[in-house]
Amino acid sequence: MMRRIAVLDAPTNLGLRPPTSTSVPGCAKAPGALRDHGLLARLRARDAGCLTPPRYDPGDWRPGDGVCHAPEISGYSVALADRIGAIIDRGEFPLVLGGDCSVLLGSALAMHRLGEAVGGRIGLVFVDGHSDFRHPGNASYVGAAAGEDLALVTGRGQADLAAIEGRRPYFRDIDVVVLGIRAQDEYRLDLQAAGITTRPVPALRAEGAARTAQWAHEQLADCAGYWVHIDVDVLDPAVMPAVDAPDPGGIAFAELEILLAGLVDTPHCLGVELTVFDPDYDPDGSYAAEIVNTVVAGLAPVAAPGATPPRLLPAGPVAPAPRPGNGRPPARDVLAGPAAVPAPAVAVEPIGPTPTRAGDEPADTDGAEPSPGPSGPGLLRRASDADGSDGPEPVGPLASAGPGLLRRVAEPEDAEETAPDPTRPGADIA
Repeated sequence: MMRRIAVLDAPTNLGLRPPTSTSVPGCAKAPGALRDHGLLARLRARDAGCLTPPRYDPGDWRPGDGVCHAPEISGYSVALADRIGAIIDRGEFPLVLGGDCSVLLGSALAMHRLGEAVGGRIGLVFVDGHSDFRHPGNASYVGAAAGEDLALVTGRGQADLAAIEGRRPYFRDIDVVVLGIRAQDEYRLDLQAAGITTRPVPALRAEGAARTAQWAHEQLADCAGYWVHIDVDVLDPAVMPAVDAPDPGGIAFAELEILLAGLVDTPHCLGVELTVFDPDYDPDGSYAAEIVNTVVAGLAPVAAPGATPPRLLPAGPVAPAPRPGNGRPPARDVLAGPAAVPAPAVAVEPIGPTPTRAGDEPADTDGAEPSPGPSGPGLLRRASDADGSDGPEPVGPLASAGPGLLRRVAEPEDAEETAPDPTRPGADIA
């Protein structure tokens, strides 16, 4: 049986600061840009519509006022959780197209509701170039929810965002796996102190994307299922500069494709959200096309014949007690210096070293086949009448391997990549 993918647009930009005094963040345009490149047709997905966000208007917000747009984000999160829950109730696999990273609050609320319904905990795989872990306990002030979303969904911050419906936290610290942050992320020691498992880019590349996906499964083996958050700024700005806060040292499209395929290739994966792509920095659409290629290939295991839809377990205690020390290696181990990078798992082409830009500052924000996920008791299975269709079409061939940063070869008509804009703002409100 198959799980049909349902694509839901969540074009909110409420979690970012204004890029200029007279403009608003462009990530609200991302769902439309991705649809224009045939995403739904290539996934053979159901169109689950668009949840329109409130107006973007920071007004007279000032540092110390709490998270900007908090009432609007809170209300939007409740509505988004309702829509995601309805998709899962149909036995479908939600693909949420953001928008900025504040969409995670709605997804997290939906997962907490689901965990309560099945009597188990739901985990989070957080694939992001930044930890987004700023909160009142480690910063002089907060302001942009897209730079604070992981802190908020783990219960840190103001109650109108971190405890919607009286639920706090939406995800327990030990049920979160962070992948793809930069090695010197500003809040890496805070993650370690919280017991949140991380695998920064050097460790991810050393272990390989497929093995990293399997490792993430294992970290969440005590959970009833998990949600996947992907911020496209996990990619290096040499291949994906169209984000609000590009930060050198990221992964390649080919690696993201393998990682995504490994994470979704199990009925325990409940859905995926994609965030922070900004079409304002993609005038010819070439980056949107590459994202669509990657998502279609990465989600192939979900729509492939033989994929198993989840079936609901009876309510009751299903999650065993946490393992001593969370059963995970200390964060210090995975935050060690870069290791030698083995040969990539798919054929790729070198595109040279990651460029650097004068004046860059740390941002505040925001082929081995994939291994199957773990099996065992306490895993979420939800019954549905599968709506079958053929799997998505494969992406074209990849070029030969080589040293340096890796990416999938673009189609011949793809335009050359443009250099990142050094003036681009980060996900904070100044």
